Amino acid sequence: MGEPLIGAEDVEAPAWALGMQATAEAGLFAVLRQVPRTAATLVRWAWRAAPRWTAATAVIQVVSGVVTASGLLATASVFSELLSEGPTPERLVAALPSLALVAGALVLRGGLDALSGASSAVLVPLVEQHAQGELYGALVRADLVAFEDPDFTALIEQADHALPRIRQGALMVGDLVAGTISVLAATVTAGIVHPLLAPVVLLAALPQAWASLRGIRLMFASHLAMTSRMRRLGVTGSLISERSAAAEVRAFTTQDVLLAEHERIAADLAAEGVRVAHRRNVLTTFGRALSGVGAALGYLVLGLLLYLGGLPLALAGTAVIAMRTAATAVVSTVTEANLLFEAGLFIDLYRECVVQARRRRRTVVPATGATPVPDPIELRGVSFRYPDQEHDAVHDVDLVLRRGETIALVGENGSGKSTLAKLVVGLFLPDAGEVRWSGVPTTAIDPRVLHDQVALVLQEPLRWPMTAANNIRIGRLTRDDEDAYDDALHRSGARDVLLGLPQGEATVLSREFQRGRDLSGGQWQRIAVARGLYRDAPLVVADEPTAALDARAEHGVFTALHELAAGRDRVTVLVTHRLANIRSADRIVVMDRGRIVEEGTHEALMETDGLYAELFRLQGSAYSEPSR
Repeated sequence: MGEPLIGAEDVEAPAWALGMQATAEAGLFAVLRQVPRTAATLVRWAWRAAPRWTAATAVIQVVSGVVTASGLLATASVFSELLSEGPTPERLVAALPSLALVAGALVLRGGLDALSGASSAVLVPLVEQHAQGELYGALVRADLVAFEDPDFTALIEQADHALPRIRQGALMVGDLVAGTISVLAATVTAGIVHPLLAPVVLLAALPQAWASLRGIRLMFASHLAMTSRMRRLGVTGSLISERSAAAEVRAFTTQDVLLAEHERIAADLAAEGVRVAHRRNVLTTFGRALSGVGAALGYLVLGLLLYLGGLPLALAGTAVIAMRTAATAVVSTVTEANLLFEAGLFIDLYRECVVQARRRRRTVVPATGATPVPDPIELRGVSFRYPDQEHDAVHDVDLVLRRGETIALVGENGSGKSTLAKLVVGLFLPDAGEVRWSGVPTTAIDPRVLHDQVALVLQEPLRWPMTAANNIRIGRLTRDDEDAYDDALHRSGARDVLLGLPQGEATVLSREFQRGRDLSGGQWQRIAVARGLYRDAPLVVADEPTAALDARAEHGVFTALHELAAGRDRVTVLVTHRLANIRSADRIVVMDRGRIVEEGTHEALMETDGLYAELFRLQGSAYSEPSR
């Protein structure tokens, strides 16, 4: 197979996948430990979500098992009365009380099954809700740099897929408890009929349990091995089906090559699925054959007991019913246990994701004193490297930013200017050196306190699927200031965008909703600038905020940002490679390969005739050269 067009084959499995692989290859004793552990986890979640319903469900299951045992014992009494000596009418009359008990047990068992279904219908969604809340609560608090780690983002995808398994597992716990109680009841009944029959009832189920276990382990191991291909299949599917990719896919006539790549990855997955299915089928067939042999041995033992006089004929019918009930219950219980083991493997993925997300949450040792403000912001020997990268994105940077200043970070693509901006605002923490706000390291400031003082305007802003007004107010939802809202609309040019919408500011900005509308790239950038202005934060960072704007709108945005810095005592950081609109910046910081190579005003940097001057003249030449 050649090199993949989309993504890449995994060179090595993530650390979390190695741990899951070990679980998938576990033996029978590991299953005996895994199933109760998974059941206990689900019961704990159920208890936290709805303790009364959990207790009610447990009582129903226990009572159901007792009723099953009572019914089997009553059946033994019926056979004893019917097969005893004496006239038939008298034997029938004598058996009536036991028959009534059998009938009552069946009716009560049916009612209890209905109650169990009703309680599960309430309990299972609550368990799933609890699990979702725990997962997303951990993810939303994870540090930003965690999402730069491809192993972690792959684990998040697996955890999302595990959520339906948690719902399935919650249903299985009740079934497993009920089945286990039924097995115990039938086994005890068989043992009362004759001690040798108690172990015999298990012979028909254990081989099938072994085969099912092997099949589940095989399936899960294959699932982990195919993680990369499944992810790439999702990517190709999105490129084919999503609106955002449709235009370019067609403009570059890549439909056929994209479809061929999708089909190639799908064929690899299908081949692996067929291989696993064939192996599971062989295991299942072998397990069923052994179970048939086990059932035959059970009936052979029963026949020998009757032949040798070790079992009265009157109890033979009860023994057969007990054996069949026990065998059915054992097979059902083993099936539920195996499915719960399978669900447990995915629940382990979910729990690993929660643990990883909590571990990647920023640990803060709060500094004493008042809440630090970004004045000044000092970077001393700051270096930062993205996960799994060989070189620093920012290396050994020293920089000081003060209120009232507009600082422009410029440089070629990949120079590290956007990464440096994220370090300034505390979205990233340095791997070496320190970023200090008013003398306090950002590592010692609570992230919420830190980021509450930041307004961030990105080149690709988040397109919130909400009304246009809320897209702007989301910058500071707790703020209710119509004058500031109008000012943000005016300075950003977003007012024209809102006037062009069918419902004005009440228009939902998403095509995923009826009557929703989407915006052009430039319109979204105006909304994003308005959002940043309305936030009214002491530190404003605009990262390529005008890349999709026309020249007049771009000039207006840069002018507004510069005026805000000077007029309202803010720190404003402009990250751009478009140099025409930053000539009036108080300082221009030039980056190259993660380092600051120049710093000064436009005039001073042009006199230096270094990298900035070269870039400025290159951009200017595009406008000054005559057309041909």
